[in-house]
Amino acid sequence: MGYWIWMIIVSLLAGVIFGPLARLVLPGKQNISLGWTILGGGIGAFIGGLIAYFLDIKDTDGPDWIQYLIQIICAAVVIAIIAARKPRAT
Repeated sequence: MGYWIWMIIVSLLAGVIFGPLARLVLPGKQNISLGWTILGGGIGAFIGGLIAYFLDIKDTDGPDWIQYLIQIICAAVVIAIIAARKPRAT
């Protein structure tokens, strides 16, 4: 149980980094606020972390580049969904 709570907290913190990175890889302008960007990045990081966990991508001594890539891709998908549903930034 503690692992999942820790994963949620780390994912939300990762949203600060992965959200803006995800917006960089998306084509065009996403008309969403910074808050939605961070939240979308956090949700994407969590989903990407779950995918990496179930694909049995193990932690390494250094950076986990494959897991990070999966998380950024998931964050980009979540942000694209949010941008499509939100008509204007607030």
